[in-house]
Amino acid sequence: MKSKALFLDRDGVINIDHGYVSKIEDFEFTEGIFDFLHLFINKGYKLFIVTNQSGIGRGYYGQDDFEKLTTWMLGEFEKQNIHIESVQYCNHAPEEHCSCRKPATGMVDEILKKYEIDLENSWMIGDKQSDIDLAHNSMIANTIGIGTRNICESRFTFTTILECKNFFEENKAII
Repeated sequence: MKSKALFLDRDGVINIDHGYVSKIEDFEFTEGIFDFLHLFINKGYKLFIVTNQSGIGRGYYGQDDFEKLTTWMLGEFEKQNIHIESVQYCNHAPEEHCSCRKPATGMVDEILKKYEIDLENSWMIGDKQSDIDLAHNSMIANTIGIGTRNICESRFTFTTILECKNFFEENKAII
């Protein structure tokens, strides 16, 4: 049986985007993210992170920095009883024109090789147009845009994760 999934961008969704976050001391979870994820977990969703990390390709931080931060972040999620199935990332600079940088589908394609996902009943949440475009390109049916940027063709848009969490708490039947 296929699983429903919630695909999450990292910077701007899971954590406050301070620009090329690569150190634990600079990582700040967004308000409400843990409770928001529990709403989806309680409805049977598997959680996946899909994140562009061009800071690696641009030389702003190294692969080891990213892996150390990711290990720490996953540990913090586990302390909150939140299991992330997989973290997929693109470490290329935009000018490399790879197949994994959002909105290209490479990261979701990798997940689909290992997991049977019901894309028609899955969600993508992101803070940039490329996140929503990834969802459309990958056939992920439902989208949530977060932040103050102009994001087109998203099913829902909220200024903050907390606002989004509050909406979904009040409207649990949607997920």
